[in-house]
Amino acid sequence: MKNDKKSRITRRDFMATGAIATAAISGFPFVHISSAQRVKPLNIGVIGCGGRGTGAAGQALEAAPDMHLIALADPFADRIERCLTSLNAPKRRGRETPLKGVEVKEDHCFTGLDCHEKLLETDVDYVILTGPPGFRPRSFEAAINAGKHVFIEKPVATDPAGIRKVLAAGKKAREKGLSIVAGTQRRHQKPYLETIKRIHDGQIGEVVAGQIYWNGSTLWHRGELPEWTEMEYQCRNWYYFCWLSGDHIVEQHLHNFDVANWVIGTHPISAMGVGGRQGRTDPMYGNIYDHFAVDLEYPNDVHVMSMCRQLPRGSDGKVGEFFAGTRGKSDPQGEIFGRNAWKFEGESTNPYVQEHADLIESIRSGKPINETQNVAYSTLTAIMGRESAYTGKNLTWDEIMNSDLDLFPKKLEFGPLPQRAVPMPGQPRPL
Repeated sequence: MKNDKKSRITRRDFMATGAIATAAISGFPFVHISSAQRVKPLNIGVIGCGGRGTGAAGQALEAAPDMHLIALADPFADRIERCLTSLNAPKRRGRETPLKGVEVKEDHCFTGLDCHEKLLETDVDYVILTGPPGFRPRSFEAAINAGKHVFIEKPVATDPAGIRKVLAAGKKAREKGLSIVAGTQRRHQKPYLETIKRIHDGQIGEVVAGQIYWNGSTLWHRGELPEWTEMEYQCRNWYYFCWLSGDHIVEQHLHNFDVANWVIGTHPISAMGVGGRQGRTDPMYGNIYDHFAVDLEYPNDVHVMSMCRQLPRGSDGKVGEFFAGTRGKSDPQGEIFGRNAWKFEGESTNPYVQEHADLIESIRSGKPINETQNVAYSTLTAIMGRESAYTGKNLTWDEIMNSDLDLFPKKLEFGPLPQRAVPMPGQPRPL
């Protein structure tokens, strides 16, 4: 069937009829708003006040004038306090003046495992969802039900059950005219936008293969205190528990999966993966792997090789994406090689700020954008690769999309929470 001409699909077919061929593929127009413009004030709330939530809040305030951060929610009060301290610092991340718009009052700081529900009762216009990925499907669903615009950090879920919940909420957001932007900032980054547009226009011919990488070093661990329950310990060290992070192939490598889906114009049809724990074998590292490699098969027998690892410093790192076509090659970060060689030489804005600027402009202009499906499919691509490595099985898109795998705890409360075993290929794992 792979060589049957009748079964072949062109890139143009992908872009016209593919499930993820939305406006976000070509990118939302870059927005530059003058502080002198009269604009509708917007109130922001942040759900998840760790490092990423703090960073995203600051970037949203920098993205446009008349932005007001009025509410914060996190299971833990100390993280809210650190977030506010950082945002109110006189000099922050190269800024010489304090951020404007930090207006959070004490009665708008919410804690507990239901903190998102409390924040959504306030008069925020849009919410930033930056809690651990395992919590994002229920926070996203609640935000859409409350009629809020959303910036949702990637990944948007850690299991297929969560993905289906996100897709359903994204559909409801479209019906309500709400704007959704995801933390896949490369889709708001000029070099990527221009390069991938050229790829889609045929500058390297038909894409025939690709390689994507996120090989880096180990990350943080928050330690343990005797007064913490097991639930609190896992939430504070969320990166090392699959139900919370999705494993690093989902939490970090997703950026590269997203670029692969974007370049090719659709999601893969199957995945065959391997992985394991080589450097992070101590129980403190929960139940995730430290390395993966996955062969992704896309329509027309196009294969993309995926590689990611988090090992101690001293190992060579590599982060990026590379694609080969029938008439050339490309690094989507801004370069094309071959007979139609080209290199991006224009100016670019900070993509972490630009994604918020694009969201804000869509809200203020009344022209909603919705990136839910793209980021959900990219997240599921990563989950498919992870589950293939965990089980030792070749998995298809339909199998993973319809899987009943649901990692979220049946009982959500501070107290005991048994840790899942480290997955072992060849041993039963429910799908």
